[in-house]
Amino acid sequence: MAAPLRGVIGYSITPFNDEGIDTAVLTTVTQRLLDAGVHAIAPLGSTGELAYLDEHEFDIVVDTTMAAVAGRLPVLVGVSDLTTARTVRRARYAAQAGAAAVMVSPVSYWKLSEREITAHYAAVSDAVGIDIVAYNNPATSGVDMSPELLVGMFESIEHVTMVKESTGDLTRMLRIAELSGGRLPFFNGSNPLVLEALRAGAAGWCTAAPNLRAQPCLDLYAAVTGGDLDTAQARYDELKPLLEFIVAGGLPTTVKAGLELLGVPAGVPRRPLLPLDDAGRAELRGLLPG
Repeated sequence: MAAPLRGVIGYSITPFNDEGIDTAVLTTVTQRLLDAGVHAIAPLGSTGELAYLDEHEFDIVVDTTMAAVAGRLPVLVGVSDLTTARTVRRARYAAQAGAAAVMVSPVSYWKLSEREITAHYAAVSDAVGIDIVAYNNPATSGVDMSPELLVGMFESIEHVTMVKESTGDLTRMLRIAELSGGRLPFFNGSNPLVLEALRAGAAGWCTAAPNLRAQPCLDLYAAVTGGDLDTAQARYDELKPLLEFIVAGGLPTTVKAGLELLGVPAGVPRRPLLPLDDAGRAELRGLLPG
């Protein structure tokens, strides 16, 4: 199946209020990404604090995002959970709402075997008729999937059609391309690695950075795909301090703080995450447009 996703995939925050999800602000931040020109919208990733939402809140974020996007762009919905049952429920909900694809990371308390990981993805695939992005991010999920496992699932599980690789190891992306004969699209999920990953053939860049500085992100992608590597390097050099800052400080914390500094009432992350401190806000202010 051809990948429905490409380019700069903008990851949205999940804003909260006293009642739970602030749907008005969520609509605003989604519209900002749409207006900026990203190629797809991705709610409920790490930036969207999926791990801290209950099922009702998950559904609200999906419904609000789909209403705001209104079919104008593909929507990639993060559905990961500790259990297969809840991951399947979330994937079904996203598919029924009109998502183009779902993103699954095998989050685990107990160490999972490759047999268990494969069965987890197969259960999601059996439950939905849309593409699945296998998301490898051991820093947050506690599970590290090898290129061999990812390509094996691509070859054996119907709807596993893409990979998001977030380890920051370029050799893994190259290995995925080699093992799959270039048939398995991979997306870069490591912000500081973006230029190398795109030059190595990544189908796109999964990032929260367009919430804060969209145009340089889009220019970087366009320059690489257009073969203008000098411009691509210049845009990367321009973005690099911000990319490193938001990753080091935690995406929900830093992106919400950045949106606030830009005049968007994004609020604060959900405990145990804490808002960015004063020193961090001062540093971030210098990295944003004037």
